[in-house]
Amino acid sequence: QVQLVESGGGLVQPGGSLRLSCAASGFSLDFYAITWFRQAPGKEREGISCISPVDDSTDYLAAVKGRFTISRDKAKNTVYLQMDSLKPEDTAVYYCAAPHAGYLSDRCVSFKPESFGSWGQGTQVTVSS
Repeated sequence: QVQLVESGGGLVQPGGSLRLSCAASGFSLDFYAITWFRQAPGKEREGISCISPVDDSTDYLAAVKGRFTISRDKAKNTVYLQMDSLKPEDTAVYYCAAPHAGYLSDRCVSFKPESFGSWGQGTQVTVSS
């Protein structure tokens, strides 16, 4: 059974850090460009970071570039999102997702939610003093 499980969310003060984890089971992340999304209340889900297993190339939403770092541990079949210098506007539910299987599914080509077929349950991140 294909499953993605996020963890690591929580409450943090502005300027603080959190590291989110996305653990996969039932399939190997070696074949999929895992992407992190987030959804704040009343807003659409937005893609924020992606990592390709082909060459570990990454892509970031402009709003998080320079503050967030995506990485992966092949042995643990897990992708991480290190979030530093957090801001209140980063408050959201964070999801990891794997694209639909097919051509270029191992490349970071899209941040459109409809391009992704497997999703985790999400983890809440709240940035507040």
